[in-house]
Amino acid sequence: MSSDSSDRTDSAGPAGPSGLDPAVAARLKRNADGLVPAVAQQYDTGEVLMLGWMDDEALHRTLTTGRCTYWSRSRGEYWVKGDTSGHFQHVKSVALDCDGDTVLVRVDQVDGACHTGDRTCFDAGELPLGPAASA
Repeated sequence: MSSDSSDRTDSAGPAGPSGLDPAVAARLKRNADGLVPAVAQQYDTGEVLMLGWMDDEALHRTLTTGRCTYWSRSRGEYWVKGDTSGHFQHVKSVALDCDGDTVLVRVDQVDGACHTGDRTCFDAGELPLGPAASA
């Protein structure tokens, strides 16, 4: 999962007032902190890049600016991917899953998506599968 130490923006709070379309907001199933996981995927290859967290305002900003905005749980502030690192995520499409509890953001990723600079946060090595799972 992604740490977000390389890109900063401003603080406010999760689940505060937002400009998110009420019809979209009504579909969201948030966790106890008012957040939904947001999976970033490279739009043309399907490569899973990272996971971040969004509240209503972060999703609103993502939908209206074309740049991925996330909520930093560790710092308690919004951050726009690429503002300090230069590793921008240009939004191509946004979808909710069938339960409304996860957002899929298809992006055109510039350079690495991971805070380590790697292309994806999921390249630290696959976990070994047991014999029944690998059959």
